Amino acid sequence: MTNDRLKKFTIFLFVAYVVLGLINFFVFDMSLEGVGDRWIVYFGDGGFFGQLNPMTLIMSFAVMFLLILVARSIHFERIPGRFQAAVETFFDYFWEMVEDSVPNPKYRKQTFVIAMSFFLYIGVSNVLGGMPGINVVPVENGLNVQLFTDTWYTPTSDLNVNLTYALMVLVVSHFFAARAKGVLKWLKSFFEPNPLLFPINIISELAKPISHSLRLFGNVMGGGILVLIISYMLKYFVLPVFLWGFFGWFIGLIQAFVFSLLTIAYIGSLLE
Repeated sequence: MTNDRLKKFTIFLFVAYVVLGLINFFVFDMSLEGVGDRWIVYFGDGGFFGQLNPMTLIMSFAVMFLLILVARSIHFERIPGRFQAAVETFFDYFWEMVEDSVPNPKYRKQTFVIAMSFFLYIGVSNVLGGMPGINVVPVENGLNVQLFTDTWYTPTSDLNVNLTYALMVLVVSHFFAARAKGVLKWLKSFFEPNPLLFPINIISELAKPISHSLRLFGNVMGGGILVLIISYMLKYFVLPVFLWGFFGWFIGLIQAFVFSLLTIAYIGSLLE
């Protein structure tokens, strides 16, 4: 993107924000009813496996579709431009972290692909959480569709999503360890350095996905609720857009990076 196009795009976003702010200020009645609640659809007998969050599914597929469109539109040239150079530099940085953390070269490419996939998905999801959009929250009389009074719903604000990814990392890391070391040596690692520490080793492994997922969930969900409350107090203008950008773009991208970094660290630690 050239400097001229970037300026026009920035001006367009600013004008769109002001127009949406005026529409929101005079047309929509902002309410905090349902804040923190989730739109849950129950089916079958209900219970743990009989619940579904439609917004999580909708936005998850939207993020994946967006990533596919962007990937298809990128064409790498032999002589890179600024954007391609920036992307390649970032990929090289990630690859260097994988090389430093994963001692077995056989599993570096797989680890890189897994960690980078998490970063792209979580990063885009969190960035959407820093942009005014459409959200749906349950209220007493049904559903309340919020138009630009809140940010786009981000899948990473659903603990089920984050915990699923964290469990995937746990399973993949131990699968790689069992293949690299052999099943017997992998099982033996749970009893090291002393067999009496076996319960503690099990607890420490189970604690990984819990901390891995709650860290991301707490930052995304907590930041979203905080900004929504402040937005309600200030009626959308000035400060909310800064806070949306701060939590969605700055904090959101940092949390995506931390999640991917921990993925690399967890896989690498079991391959030593």
